[in-house]
Amino acid sequence: MFFFCLSVLFLNKIAPLIHDNYMANNKKDNVLLLILGGAITGFANGFFGGGGGMIVVPFLIYVLKCQPKSAHATAVATILPITLFSAVYYLLSTDVSLERTLAVGVGVVLGGLLGAYLLPKMQNKVIMIIFASLMIFAGVKMLV
Repeated sequence: MFFFCLSVLFLNKIAPLIHDNYMANNKKDNVLLLILGGAITGFANGFFGGGGGMIVVPFLIYVLKCQPKSAHATAVATILPITLFSAVYYLLSTDVSLERTLAVGVGVVLGGLLGAYLLPKMQNKVIMIIFASLMIFAGVKMLV
């Protein structure tokens, strides 16, 4: 419950950015489109154990016309509750190594802090190049 409350507080901080972006583009929110994008993102994250950001970031940028910095920050905010719910499900229903989970978790926290620190300092074009390169690399690596 603590993590859910924390994610709601984080979403409340990011929501004005999203709202301002919608108002700037004179677009009316399409609730069904938002729910569909969220459902696809949640499915990918729950099914693959991650990867929701690879879906939600392009969705936010190309469908909802968010700026890349806002899209990446929003992706983190939306992935947090999805990941927490998926993690609880997997912890209760499958064999998960808590030792590996904690060790990787430390790296995730440190990497997340570094990424959150660097994101506002980078240009949108650089962010898009890094993100696209990561998506291509991950896709090729999965095939090989």
